[in-house]
Parts: sequence; C-alpha cells; structure tokens
Amino acid sequence: MAQGFYNLTDRLKEELLKDAFVNTVTYGNIFEVDLNKQTIFPLSHFIVNNVLDRDNTLVFSISLLCMDIVDESKEDTVDGFVGNDNEQDVLNTQLAVANRIGAMLKRGDLYREQYQLDGDISLEPFVDRFENKLAGWTATFNVIIPNDMSIC
Repeated sequence: MAQGFYNLTDRLKEELLKDAFVNTVTYGNIFEVDLNKQTIFPLSHFIVNNVLDRDNTLVFSISLLCMDIVDESKEDTVDGFVGNDNEQDVLNTQLAVANRIGAMLKRGDLYREQYQLDGDISLEPFVDRFENKLAGWTATFNVIIPNDMSIC
C-alpha cells in the first residue's frame, strides 16, 4: 500500500513542530480549526491542494498558513510606522517559519529524505483574515516525492 501522502504530511508536521515559533500544527479545512482558542498559537496549518502523478514521482501542491495572534497595546499609538501592536513581529517570525520549511525542502533533512521542493515558494502576507486579529503568511509550494505505488 502506498504511504506517500501519510509520510509527507507526517514529516511536514514533525518539522514544523521543531520550530520555536510554532505551537500547533493542523491539517485540512482551516474553518474546522478553533481559531478562537488562543493556546494553539502560533499555528501552522497546511492543506494539500492537489497532486500531480508523474509516473515515478508525485508532486504535491501545498498551501501552508503560518500565523499568530496580533497583540494590541492599550497605550496610544506613538509610532505611525510600527503602530501599537506586534503585527510586524508576527509577520517577521511567521515568515521565518515558512522560510525554514523551504530551506529544509531545498537542502535540509527533508531534502535528504526525498521530500524536495519543486520550484519556488510563493509567499503572501495576511492580516485579520480570521475571527481573531491574526497575521501571517500563506506559503504555496510544490513538494516532489518518489511514487511508491507498486503495480504488483
């Protein structure tokens, strides 16, 4: 029985949980995750968009949402650039999470285990997309793995 899907999703979860800026990793429909539960943040959530079967390999299109809660200060805004919250800090740390996964797929442990980045990673920032004031990045990328399906 082919195990490629299980193996890839398990390894992504394991690798994300090693990051100091990730507390929880979830998979599937983002709207089934209780985003009001503040103890789960910072959160990395991924979705498999589709898979391309290339005979000896499978190419997984993945969207990875790296996010955290934006904390607002009760004090008046003094700095018009930074504002009175930690939005820039959240964007910085969560970009680092996505960047680290990319590096692991390009040249790290994941790469050596044959989970390899196919092409570039597209990163799109978001702020306040969900119920809480959340900020982060959606990283969209392709991972190529060996196709372990046997015809026997």
